[in-house]
Amino acid sequence: MNLRFFGIKLFRALVTMLLVVTFAFVILRLSGDPIEILLGDDVDQATLQYYHELYGLDRPLHEQYLRYFAGIVRGDLGFSLTDERAVTTVITEAIPATLQLGITALVISLLVGVPLGIIAALNRNKAIDRFVMTFAVFGFSIPNFFLGILLILLFSLWLRWLPSSGIGTIWHLIMPAITLGMSAAGSLARFTRSSMLEVLNRSYVRTAAAKGVPRWRRIAWHALPNAAIPLVTVLGFRLGDLIAGAIVTETVFAWPGVGRLLVSAVSARDLAVVQGVLLITAATMVIANLLVDMLYGWIDPRIRTAGGKQDDHG
Repeated sequence: MNLRFFGIKLFRALVTMLLVVTFAFVILRLSGDPIEILLGDDVDQATLQYYHELYGLDRPLHEQYLRYFAGIVRGDLGFSLTDERAVTTVITEAIPATLQLGITALVISLLVGVPLGIIAALNRNKAIDRFVMTFAVFGFSIPNFFLGILLILLFSLWLRWLPSSGIGTIWHLIMPAITLGMSAAGSLARFTRSSMLEVLNRSYVRTAAAKGVPRWRRIAWHALPNAAIPLVTVLGFRLGDLIAGAIVTETVFAWPGVGRLLVSAVSARDLAVVQGVLLITAATMVIANLLVDMLYGWIDPRIRTAGGKQDDHG
């Protein structure tokens, strides 16, 4: 049953990636001839023909798709039309900066959101609870670009404490990471509060309190592990959002990651790079969701069993 559960989840992830690959291929073709877009309307026919043959665009559509799919399986995403290098090389150079920003933002959101959610749940309907919920609503409601600009105005232009853009030191990382992590922190605070309130009202927590178990131990050993199950979903989405969610933040702070690379590629109409970033982003989201499904099955066997029974009847 366990192998069937995980096998079905893996199969669905592979089908999703196949659909994304096909979608990226179709969008690339619907957007027009990439060579004409790159070179302009005044280029002569001989030059167009040369580049068509060079990049295999003169072949039948189904053959282009098969070559395109086979290249992706081999890890070959094509060549950048503007950089004249392999797309995998161009993206690989930008990934470390995005991972540095995304992981730091994720850590900040965990360190801020989860404790605030616990504090709000333990002080339900009190002033601290209302304050935390106000922060949560502010966190996931304010747009990244607006918050980033506010931080730049405050800490770079007025106080002159932090650099406004670029990369190189930990001081460059502070504002982008806070901007990217604020939304996740707000979501985590809200979900942590809801999960903790539900768990704190269950019988085994009340029984532990009746037996004289200290409050901190009831929270740490009884309530928090059971409340963590819904949080896995939020963390999974945020993990998959490391690249997609960083696009705006990287642009605001001129952070040289995958998000800024995507914006530059769109501006330059470098469709091969746009397509490569799309696939990397989709793969990140699919893998993150697959990990969430597997963690669900590992944390709560009831989910795994229910999933297997549902698929058996389906």
